[in-house]
Amino acid sequence: MTYAIALPCADVKDRACIDECPVDCIYEGERSLYIHPDECVDCGACEPVCPVEAIYYEDDLPDEWSDYYKANVEFFDEFGSPGGAAKIGPAGFDHPLIAALPIQHEQSL
Repeated sequence: MTYAIALPCADVKDRACIDECPVDCIYEGERSLYIHPDECVDCGACEPVCPVEAIYYEDDLPDEWSDYYKANVEFFDEFGSPGGAAKIGPAGFDHPLIAALPIQHEQSL
């Protein structure tokens, strides 16, 4: 079990969760952030700092966002487990689920 980032993060990418994560397992895609399921230690530090309430424990994902767990897992098919987001920096892509979304918010970058 692990945490996942859902729809509210799309086009927001606040990054407060990245600063709070003790194991550097939150990676940046083009339009959303993703939690690496094998690197996450389930500490939950990221969840309360998310300003858009996009982070959920896998079993607590609302039904309408259940596909976002799969998106968080499959996002890492491209580069495996690099052992920390800081090592690779922002990825220039997103999972197809996120990439296909209409713009959710103007990016706060």
